[in-house]
Order: sequence, then structure tokens, then C-alpha cells
Amino acid sequence: MSDSQVTIKLTSDEALVLSHWLEKLQMTDLSRVVDDPAVWAPIHRIAGTLDKALPELFAADYDQRLEAACQRLRPED
Repeated sequence: MSDSQVTIKLTSDEALVLSHWLEKLQMTDLSRVVDDPAVWAPIHRIAGTLDKALPELFAADYDQRLEAACQRLRPED
């Protein structure tokens, strides 16, 4: 087994939107959504890393920032 690590780069918009989604995911019954408990550890690790990296999560205008990020990431029709 290798101890090598993988680095994932996200834009700040991608990180904010992913963090929000992961938070919602973790608030659900994970066993209904994720059928293999081995997946939970990386989900929690990614979510924790994003929480530490995103000061926007604690901003008073978080909802507006999140919606703006979502809008920028949605494909134009």
C-alpha cells in the first residue's frame, strides 16, 4: 500500500459550493447515500480541509456568497 497523497486544486467558487454540498451530505444519513463506509473517511477529510481553508463559511453574508458562487459555476443555457 502506498502512502502517496493526491492534491486536488479547486477555485474558491468550487471549494465553497463543494463545502456546502458536503456539509449537507454529512447531515444526512450517510449510510443511505454512501453504501461503503470506507468512503466516509475521505468525505470527512475533504470537508474538514475545506472548512479550514474557507473563511467565507463564517461570513455574515455567507448565503449571498454561496449563491453568487453557484451562479458563476452553473452552465449558461
